[in-house]
Amino acid sequence: MDDSTSDCQLNSGEVDDEFESNEVLEPLSIVDDQFIPKVGMTFTTLEDAGKFYRNYAKVAGFSTRVRSTNRKGNEIKNQLITCSREGKWKSKIYTLKDVGAWIISRVVLDHSYPCCPSKAEMLKQHRELSMSIRRTIENNEEAGIRPSKTYQSFVAAAGGHRELNFIEKDVMNYITRKDQSIKLAFWVDARSRVAFEYFGDVISFDTTYNTNRYNLICGSFVGVNHHGQSTLLRCSLMKNEEIESFKWLFQCWLRCMGGNVPKGFLTDQCASMKRALEACMPTTIHRWCIWHIMKKIPSKLNGYKGHADIEREMSQIVFNSHSKDSFDRNWNDFLLNFGLVDNKWISDLYEDRHIWVPIYLDHHFWAGMRSTQRSESMHSFFNKEQAERESDAADFHTVIPCATKSSIEAQFQDVYTHQKFREVQAQFRGKANCITRLMNSALGYSLYEVGEQVSSSIFNKFVVTYDSVAAEVKCQCLLFESRGILCRHALSVLSFEQVSQVSPRYILERWSKKVKRRHTHIKSSHDEPLMEPRSKRFDQLVFRSQNICEFASESEELTAFLHRAYDNVMAEMESLKAKRKGTSSLSHEDANLESINELQSLPRIRTRGRPKNRLGSKLDKQIANATKKKKTKVLSEINLFDAASVVHSNNRQYQGHVMNYQFMVPAAVDNSLGV
Repeated sequence: MDDSTSDCQLNSGEVDDEFESNEVLEPLSIVDDQFIPKVGMTFTTLEDAGKFYRNYAKVAGFSTRVRSTNRKGNEIKNQLITCSREGKWKSKIYTLKDVGAWIISRVVLDHSYPCCPSKAEMLKQHRELSMSIRRTIENNEEAGIRPSKTYQSFVAAAGGHRELNFIEKDVMNYITRKDQSIKLAFWVDARSRVAFEYFGDVISFDTTYNTNRYNLICGSFVGVNHHGQSTLLRCSLMKNEEIESFKWLFQCWLRCMGGNVPKGFLTDQCASMKRALEACMPTTIHRWCIWHIMKKIPSKLNGYKGHADIEREMSQIVFNSHSKDSFDRNWNDFLLNFGLVDNKWISDLYEDRHIWVPIYLDHHFWAGMRSTQRSESMHSFFNKEQAERESDAADFHTVIPCATKSSIEAQFQDVYTHQKFREVQAQFRGKANCITRLMNSALGYSLYEVGEQVSSSIFNKFVVTYDSVAAEVKCQCLLFESRGILCRHALSVLSFEQVSQVSPRYILERWSKKVKRRHTHIKSSHDEPLMEPRSKRFDQLVFRSQNICEFASESEELTAFLHRAYDNVMAEMESLKAKRKGTSSLSHEDANLESINELQSLPRIRTRGRPKNRLGSKLDKQIANATKKKKTKVLSEINLFDAASVVHSNNRQYQGHVMNYQFMVPAAVDNSLGV
């Protein structure tokens, strides 16, 4: 033969010596003649021949394995199947393909060791979990029932251990196959991908929540829509927060989004994330969440005398410095006044000031975001999508009246969404507290000082420039640059200059209600949760058969009738299946899912209610532990900036939908997931 062996090379001389007489030896155990392999038996497929020999092995008390397979090109020509414990005397069959059928050409049924038919069901090959058993295990696992309890329920239902063709270890293995559990997952649906085109300029990414049951880190990528509402753009699951994990995640993102990167990226204070971003998205401006940093002040500085005053003064410097020079000057004075020159945490913060201090970042557009709290509130993101639809409808059907007679206000009223127009109106109202003074003017270029009264005794001063030729106004507070809303100081200058219409550059399409955005016409994946087609069909059939079985169990006559009906239906289905052999009978969904790896859930983590706090970084935990040891009273949090309120998550809804998504396994990374 000019064929090759795929598993191991068949020793042709050995086979000829053992099989030359083609004599069938008596089996060591008594088996019904119809189950005994014989020379000349014909099978439609090689799988049928192997199944027949396995059935014989189960009755006789042993298990089998494929010893060798001979091929001619890609086509299998013959196969040797032996006892799994073959020794000097080898129970085996030799199958040969002939004219489209498979024929048993040689048989040996003797063994070199005693067989035990009564214990054959304990051999691994003969243990199996049926579809109904697997679905019950999955459902019990989802409900938090331990595998041991699940197995005991099977034993009780079957009437004893001997009535089951599997053992407790099989139930455990089905649940806890760690080599097929999730290590990294990246998810994005069609709606989110299209929404990224409109709202992907600034992203907030937060990994400070874990899933309650599987101890996976859940990372959410959140943008801001045209109503100023949070919108989920994608999310991830991670086993750890290492640099390589973040790199894989960001590379998946770039691949999904066609290489498009956001202009701004907001995260918590994580060194691994920072290095991964620098490697994958070097042109993106990275910003740390200021809320996380300010929250650490009490625990980091509570060993200093008057640490409450330190916190208050530091907050004033961070949020009320209107130039880089004034920040640097005020910061140095702050260190000297409170003796913090040698404090490493304070020194490190100053070195990284360009990625967290507002005055160093607000000349870039951030859509009003300074904190990843938007990400944390996205655990109710299903409601956010409905809120966006309702806001779109309100913009279309209603109009918010202007608060002033200004034609500029009417200009924004006509274009902006209700929420953004309310923000504009807040600036118009604040204009009443501003006093405008012309400092200098030449060749159409004017320099103004605008004093804003923020309290009965405090006035803040801002420098505003106005170019009448270019119709351009710019304020020192950088509100328009960072949030896309003209500030009260700029509006005061425009009123002083008697400007009736602002330049189109100050009316951002980003906040417009007149733009038709494609993502609003696409359903989210959670509206139609995915499910493996076979499991879905199985559940539907089981649901219907329960009613039939309950009805038939009322009498022996109905039970016998149902048995006959089952036999007839089974015969018809086997006939239909036999006719379709050799042709693909997979549905479109089944064919697609063949390329998807079957993934096992991670070991369940038993919890007692919802965690009270976020999942902090290692640094956060060290801070918390140090605070507990010293038993010092921690100051209450101060709302130092305009941030979205945190919305408590709906755990049941959130977790249920997460587990419904299908994830593809990329070839480049083992045990990792992506789109």
